[in-house]
Amino acid sequence: MTEEHCIFCEIISGAIPAAVVYEDDGTIAFLDMMPVNKGHALVVPKKHSRNIFDASHETLAYLMPVAQKIARAVQKGTGAEGINIHMNNEPAAGQAVFHIHIHVIPRFHKDGITMWKGRPYLDGEMQRLASQIKTALR
Repeated sequence: MTEEHCIFCEIISGAIPAAVVYEDDGTIAFLDMMPVNKGHALVVPKKHSRNIFDASHETLAYLMPVAQKIARAVQKGTGAEGINIHMNNEPAAGQAVFHIHIHVIPRFHKDGITMWKGRPYLDGEMQRLASQIKTALR
């Protein structure tokens, strides 16, 4: 998806309306149209990048403090008992809008939402993968 056809870029420009809860020079935060729980917000940098893999270090460094500010406001505004911070990167991870964004999701005890369930490694698998990841960092 190109920047010209990005729904988040259109929200940022004002071409598409949104329930904006915060805006500054570099970011905008608005409520998700299909919330996991009511009050689910998206924190979006105004500068377009696809996701974490091509965002600049400056964008990433600016994004998390804004997400923290929005998380505090969402928790207070909704009475949430907890907050999930979530980011999907690429289709296999569930990314549907290809403009980097952070989900701020209010959580409540017994809200019925379950997180993923872990699966144990096979013998030796954890060490092999750790080695491959260390190699990739070089």
